[in-house]
Amino acid sequence: PLELTKELATEKGYEVDTVGFEEANKAHQELSRSASAGAFKGGLADSSYENAKLHTATHIMLAGLKKMFGEQVEQRGSNITPERLRFDFACDHKLSPEEIAQTEALVNEWIKADIKVAREEMAKEEAVKQGAEHQFIERYPDVVSVYTIGDVSKEICTGPHVENTGVLGQFKIKKEEASSSGVRRIKAILA
Repeated sequence: PLELTKELATEKGYEVDTVGFEEANKAHQELSRSASAGAFKGGLADSSYENAKLHTATHIMLAGLKKMFGEQVEQRGSNITPERLRFDFACDHKLSPEEIAQTEALVNEWIKADIKVAREEMAKEEAVKQGAEHQFIERYPDVVSVYTIGDVSKEICTGPHVENTGVLGQFKIKKEEASSSGVRRIKAILA
């Protein structure tokens, strides 16, 4: 608490910048309100164009990982900033350098194909019936947005996306590591 901080600081011969504290506290409260209102969903820092590109890349990366390792590969979380994506997924082994290169090649092949990203609204049950990927289905409303990227990917999602894969640039995995037991983490960029 501010009062206790001021008291302890005075005992040590320091002054507390209460004006600066109040300004920082207001900024923090505003950010918390935005997050509570759902402004930053799906692990996204914001809805900028760079984040939309990286978010779209996570969809095709997941599709690539499923193609390589099977349907048991599932998303376990993500965090996307304008600089990079971080993607956690269920996998029973560390990816070899060859598997990383294969994943990059597959994602870049789909980027180069300049595939249209289509959005459609439908009942949640219908989306699941159609095989749309989803995580935490109970958190979604009764009507959901489904993003389809050609025959590559179909996911229930709330995040921003680009209109076609061709704008993504070059996909590059910078790091692959353990996140927790049975969960791997990929950090990647678009160049």
